[in-house]
Formats: sequence, C-alpha cells, structure tokens
Amino acid sequence: MGGTRLRIPMTRPPRPRNRLLVANPTLTPQAFVQTWRAATGNERQLYQQHFLDLCRLVGHPTPSEDDPTGERFAFEVGAAKLDGSNGFADVYKRGHFAIEYKGPHADLKRAYGQLQQYREALLNPPLLVVSDIRTLEIHTNFTNTVKQVITLTLDDLLTAAGMRTLRALFYEPETLRAAQTTQQVTEAAAAKFALLAQHLQAQGHAADQVAHFLIRLLFCLFAEDIELLPNRLFTRLAQGGRRNPAAFNRQLRQLFAAMAHGDYFGVDTVPHFNGGLFDDDRSLELDADGVRLLEEVAALDWSSIEPSIFGTLFERSLDPAKRSQLGAHYTSRDDILLIVEPVLMGPLRREWADARGEIEQEVARRAAALAELDARTDMTMAARASQRQTLNTRTATRVRGLIEPLLDRIRAARVLDPACGSGNFLYVALRQLLDLEKEVLTEAAAVAGGSIPFPLVNPAQLYGIELNEMAHELAQATVWIGYIQWLHDNGFGVPPEPILKRLDNIRQMDAILAFDAAGQPVEPAWPDAEVIIGNPPFLGDKKMRRELGAPYVESIRALYGDKIPGQSDLVCYWFERA
Repeated sequence: MGGTRLRIPMTRPPRPRNRLLVANPTLTPQAFVQTWRAATGNERQLYQQHFLDLCRLVGHPTPSEDDPTGERFAFEVGAAKLDGSNGFADVYKRGHFAIEYKGPHADLKRAYGQLQQYREALLNPPLLVVSDIRTLEIHTNFTNTVKQVITLTLDDLLTAAGMRTLRALFYEPETLRAAQTTQQVTEAAAAKFALLAQHLQAQGHAADQVAHFLIRLLFCLFAEDIELLPNRLFTRLAQGGRRNPAAFNRQLRQLFAAMAHGDYFGVDTVPHFNGGLFDDDRSLELDADGVRLLEEVAALDWSSIEPSIFGTLFERSLDPAKRSQLGAHYTSRDDILLIVEPVLMGPLRREWADARGEIEQEVARRAAALAELDARTDMTMAARASQRQTLNTRTATRVRGLIEPLLDRIRAARVLDPACGSGNFLYVALRQLLDLEKEVLTEAAAVAGGSIPFPLVNPAQLYGIELNEMAHELAQATVWIGYIQWLHDNGFGVPPEPILKRLDNIRQMDAILAFDAAGQPVEPAWPDAEVIIGNPPFLGDKKMRRELGAPYVESIRALYGDKIPGQSDLVCYWFERA
C-alpha cells in the first residue's frame, strides 16, 4: 500500500552504449545470486562491494570509473556535517537514483524514510532505492505521477524481466515512470465516489448524511493505503461484504467505534483517530450494490490522490446539481500557487535566502580556520582535535542562531481563507509551509549536524470560513489528508495520537453578514491572520437577488453602503473585509 506495488515492469530500455568503458569484467546473474545469497556481515562491510557487483552485473562503469570527481556518481554523497557524519545516501547517481543500504533483514521502511527526508538535498532523484543486500526496493519519485514500488529479489535477477528493470535503474530510469498522473487518479476516485453518492441518495438518505458518511469512507480509504489502518483492513471488509451486506454494515460501525477511541478490530489494532470525524459509530446501511461500488472504490490508490483538487471534485460528486461538472475546470494547484506564493511564501523565502547567504559565509570562515589549523606544526594532535571541535561548535551555534528565528516565523504563520470551500487553498498553503520548514531543517542538519527533527508546522496554523455545512466538513478532511500525506511522503511517519485533531479554527459561518442581538446586520468577526488567501464567490447583482434572496442582498447593501457601491458583485464584499 502507499503507492502502486509492482514486481517487475515489462518495458525494455535501450541497449547501453558504454559497455566498453567498463574496466571490471561483467558478472553473470547466476554468479551474482550465488555470491549474495550466502553473504553475511553488516551494512558497512557489505554495501559497497554489493553495489560494485551490481555495476558489473549490468555492464555499467563503477562510480570511480564513470566519475572520478565524485560530483554526480559516488558513494556517500552529501554535505560533510560538522559532527563528523557524512552524506545523505550510500550511493548516488545524479538524475537516476539514490540508494540507502541496510544490513540483511533490516527494516527497509526506515531506510526509505531517510531517503525521503533528504531527497531535496539530493536534487530529487527520480528513483529512491533501499536494499538489505538480498532485496532491492525501487520507489519511484517522479513529480505528479502515481508512486510505484518495484521489488527485485535475488530470484528476480535470474529472470529476463528482472534484469531489464535493474538495467533501467542504471541507464533509463524514465522507463519506470507510472503511466497515471495524480490528477488522473484523483479524477477517477471522485467519479467512483459520485456513483456511490448517487446510489445512497437514491435510497432516500439526506444529502448531509451522505456527505458525512462518504467523508468517513474517504478517510478510511486513504488511511488504509498509507498503512494507518493495518493489513488492508478496509478492503478486506468490503470484499467480505459482497456476500453478506448486513454483516458488513455491523462491522463498519464497529470499525468507526474503534477509530473513535483506538481499539482492537478483530486481531488488528486500530489507532485513535476521532478529531470529530469519528466521534461515534454512525453509518449508513449499504446494500449489495452499494458494497460492490465501495469495493471498486477501495481498489484505487488513495495514497496518491491530489488534495488540492479532490475536495472540489468530491463536492461535485455529492451535489446532484453539480454532477455534470465533474470533468469541468477546477482551480489547480498551479493556479492556487499564483496567490499563495507571492502573498504567503515570498517574504519567507526572501528571508531564507538572506539567512543562507550568511550561513555560507559562516561555513567558509570555518573552512579557512580549519585549513589554517591543519597547517600549524606547533600543536599536538589532542590540541588540534580540541581546537577543531571548538570551531565546529562555534559554527553550529551561529548557524542555529540564523535558522531558528526563521523557523519560528514559519511555524507561527497564520493563514486565513474566508471562503475556503473544500479547503484546497488552505491545503496548498500548508504544504508550502511544510516544504520550506523541511528545507531549512535539512540545511541545519547538513551544516550543524544531527538528524532532521519532526516538523512543527501543522494544520492549527490554518483558519477558514465556510457557510456550506458539507464543504466545511470536507475542508477539515482535505487539510488533514494533505498533512498526513505530506508527512508520509517525506519520511516523517504519522502525527501522534489522536491522529486527527479538531480544526475549530475552520468555522462554519457567513463571512460577510451577521446580526446582532437586536437583529441588526453587522460585520462578522474574522480570525486574526497574517495573510488572507482564497477564491471568493463571484455573483452579479441580479443573480445575487435570485440566489441569495432580496432581504439578504438589501442587508449587505445597507451594511456596506458607505464602502461598496450598489450593484457591485458579491466578491467585492470579501475584498472589503480583507
């Protein structure tokens, strides 16, 4: 789960043209497998020889043969850290892969998490590979495509298809790119949900009940595919429900109850989710056709959905009047960034650029001082080591002094969308803040030493206003799915339990009109925020009266009459409030 998992693709990369450059003789698959099936030892003892044998197996030059400078293909690539540790990856080939090795039978999930944390520092290689010597797990890392996990065992390397995959790793990584984009997967998921929504509403369930139920199902599907729900629990539940829908409905309520507080579901442990989304065991009864639709929905890869557009598509799937718009234009992430980037991120990025310039100067001063220290002949080794440690500590302290004020500002940023709809602007803002925080933390780890700590940017920094009940609930789910997806995709695991927290800072209310105790129209209070982003509704004067009613329009005209001319479009009231 957590990406399409394959064995070996059947694509055939072009025959490599640089075999004559190889100094070492090639190695047969049989000899390679025989050698490494019997290998014992720890990671440090084995990994470089294992990789050199992989080079010989596919007829590729070794790192030292192909790139003597070690700039684009080398072992232990990355910045040397002040604490003496080295590198972000055990092996790196620019534009192709980064590989992290562990000893036999080690936890490859942890190794993959390390690569995810440092992938930006490695210029985002298209393939992230982890290995315990006997297995290669190839995780695709292409932008805007569904992620795939391709597993190569020693036995796979005895097949023609397995060897084609291994050669693609070295020569043609692009052939391992998944055909589907995240946008295509998201559109397919929304279309499937539209069928399920239509089926439930045809059974007489109210639209708000259907919305709440389907948002719960949506989160369960996502949670399963990033392994928050264990052992394909939800899919197995749906598959079994085809034969006995009544039993399925009982079990679904039991699952929701377990998610409310954290409990066992059969032999499986279910974490504490709640956050208001799973505050009870309420469920809608699904018949055999409904369970069948749900099983089809569960077969999709929910770990790869794009939160910035899914909310809008999902909203349309729940509203019969909007179903014809499922394929229509929506505000894409790139469109949203046109607002989020200059308003929210631009000032922070400029501050980060200034800090990086000062960090580079600190590192250069340290390098000059170390060179001068190494040139001295009047010091003992112990004195030189002590002085080196002093220089390293001083530089690390100064670097942290440059970075920590910026981190404080990133983590304190408060973002408001006063017409947040299904939360797509808020999600994109959160992701941009998380990306920048990670970039700063990675730089700190590279220069000052240590590992990357858990990011502190979180959904509590987001504020929203939305009048529609369904969109209001969906906005909270969109933000949480986007946040958890980012943590998962960047190697930070999941939030502490309860995994979902209430987002009371996303309010269900009218953003431009309220009434006081005497029934007089007043401007509603907005949450305090540093920046305001969003896409407020456009509605001309005549449509306003038809869709909102004459009393509402007359109230806002009277309330804002000294600020906004009559007959102005509805959107103008959001700009006035902002």
